[in-house]
Amino acid sequence: MSQYHIAVVVGALRKGSFNRKLAHAVVRLAPPEFSFSEVQIADLPLYNEDDDANPADAVKRLKLDIKAAQGILFVTPEYNRSIPGILKNVLDHGSRPYGKSVWAGKPAGILGVSIGSTGTALAQQHLRNILAFLDVPTLGQPEAFIQMKEGLFDEEGNIGAASRHFLQNWMQRYVAWVKKHAL
Repeated sequence: MSQYHIAVVVGALRKGSFNRKLAHAVVRLAPPEFSFSEVQIADLPLYNEDDDANPADAVKRLKLDIKAAQGILFVTPEYNRSIPGILKNVLDHGSRPYGKSVWAGKPAGILGVSIGSTGTALAQQHLRNILAFLDVPTLGQPEAFIQMKEGLFDEEGNIGAASRHFLQNWMQRYVAWVKKHAL
């Protein structure tokens, strides 16, 4: 495969989200054969099995976006030591109805940034548990528990000098993971 399209799922709704900023910055570290687009999730209804036969347009769009991608990049905050409810809602919509998951087999990477000293470690672990059940091969190393602090981003919104080497290495590993597992 010469071109890889990656669906970016940011587990935050806030416009000024640190995680959205991280997502936009880290994709600039990818090689040119990789393109990224953020999946729109703000308008998804809460998952309700009663709607499986007639899903909302936003749900249909989500599923088409994931199906069209060769990989997934999850960038999530940590809420109450777990993943945000909006991210769980996205995962549930994409995995239903049972047996028709759009997630299965899609290689994934997980990043997250938080003001806390452990970054988003627990949210990432919970997300890994869910993705394992959904049959999503997920990059295990290097883990990236990023703390939001001065210098993470430069004035143009790129990854700052102090974190660039680490996140460039993470992106190289993610790229290799997608190439190995893309269907």
